[in-house]
Amino acid sequence: MVKIAIVEDEAAIAEMYKMKLQEVGYEVGVAANGKLGLELCEKLKPDLVLLDLMMPEMSGPEMLAKMKATEWGKKPLVMLLTNLSQQESEIDPSKFPVEGYAVKAYYTPSQLLEKVNEILKEHGKLPKE
Repeated sequence: MVKIAIVEDEAAIAEMYKMKLQEVGYEVGVAANGKLGLELCEKLKPDLVLLDLMMPEMSGPEMLAKMKATEWGKKPLVMLLTNLSQQESEIDPSKFPVEGYAVKAYYTPSQLLEKVNEILKEHGKLPKE
C-alpha cells in the first residue's frame, strides 16, 4: 500500500486532502508542523510527502533539509503544498529537487489526487495504465 504523509498546519485542509487520498486506498498520516512531520515521516516511511512551506515550530524548508540529511529521508518523493508561488518559496531546487508543486488555493482535492497519482506513476510507485 502506498503511504502518504501530509505535513500541513491548517487542519481543515489537511483533513480534506487526507479524506480524498484515503478514499482511493492510500495510507495517510497527518502532522501539523515540520517537527511533528519529521517524526511522522521517520515512523511512517512514506512514499510521498505533501509538505506545506510555512508552518509553526519548524518550516517546510527546514523539515525538508533535516529529512533529506537522513538515510531514510532521501527516499520519499516530495510535493510542496503551499499558498506561495514557486518564486516566493525558500526551496532551492538545486539543493532539494521536489517532484511537484501545488498552490493550495488553486487545487481542489480531486485535482490534488490527480497530481499525486501522476507523481507516483512517474516514479514507479503505481502501475502505469
